[in-house]
Amino acid sequence: MNEEQLKQKVQGWIVSISSLILIGKFAAYWLTNSVGILTDAMESIVNVVAGFVSLYSLHWSAKPKDKSHPFGHGKMEQVSASVEGILITFAGLLIVYEGILHLFFPVGIQKLDIGIYIVAFSGLLNYLMGWYSVHIGKRYNSMALIAGGKHLQSDTYSTIGLVAGLLVLYFTGMAWIDSVLAFLFGGIIIVTGISILRKTIANLLDKADEDLLNDMALELNEKRSADWIDIHNAKVIKYGNYLYMDCDLTLPWFYNIEEGHREGARLREILEKKYADRIQLTIHLDPCTVFEHTKCRSCSCKTCQTRQEDFEEIEPITLATFVENANERDH
Repeated sequence: MNEEQLKQKVQGWIVSISSLILIGKFAAYWLTNSVGILTDAMESIVNVVAGFVSLYSLHWSAKPKDKSHPFGHGKMEQVSASVEGILITFAGLLIVYEGILHLFFPVGIQKLDIGIYIVAFSGLLNYLMGWYSVHIGKRYNSMALIAGGKHLQSDTYSTIGLVAGLLVLYFTGMAWIDSVLAFLFGGIIIVTGISILRKTIANLLDKADEDLLNDMALELNEKRSADWIDIHNAKVIKYGNYLYMDCDLTLPWFYNIEEGHREGARLREILEKKYADRIQLTIHLDPCTVFEHTKCRSCSCKTCQTRQEDFEEIEPITLATFVENANERDH
């Protein structure tokens, strides 16, 4: 079983179990008439719908590259995560609305003890599913699984508070607590949805991932070749769990094509070893003479016949120099 099939299998199990939890929560709401339990049931609808969307996106994103999609179909995971964020936010708003409605038009609450048992058990299942989904998502860099898993875990945290509130309601009989629970956890759900939306929209717009770029810079700095003067103008785009990278490598001006190719292959080898087969690189080679300011102070090459300044120290590859644009370096 390859990683794409594994991700789809994990998501398939999550959808199946979430569907059973959904039935259980609505049964609890039907028995109790508690709007607090309704908040949990509404969230489960989102879980199931979002789960099916994620499952479809994982199937779509696993398709190989083709003529119309030369970078593959990995962005579908971001689309599904965005849909999930929208659905979560909508569910939170609906829960707040139901809380207001029940505050002004209260209904009799009954059999609350049974509802509490059902909600507590479903919360435990959600946490276990969420933990496993995030674990697999991080291993295979799947935004869809990570977003879905965090969503399930956030359900668990809200469920803990909900159960505590329902216990207070059960022992005190104060009906307004039910609406307060709806306001509180509806707000938490809205914040979760907006947070997922912000992250997925940033990824769809190819916002630079500074943590990833910094990780690459540290790896290259540690394993760099002695003749690399610098690496700059680095850009990374994510398509699902695949990375597409462009960068400029500055080498001594007198390197021939074969020597330049060797150093480019060395850079490629370092990153491919770290990121396995998930990265594709395009490397542009710059001779040190194309810059307005000389690179001699950071070039340790001892065979250069045109050195203008003495060597001082090798310029470390840091996040700042790694992403610096070549045009900026000329000024």
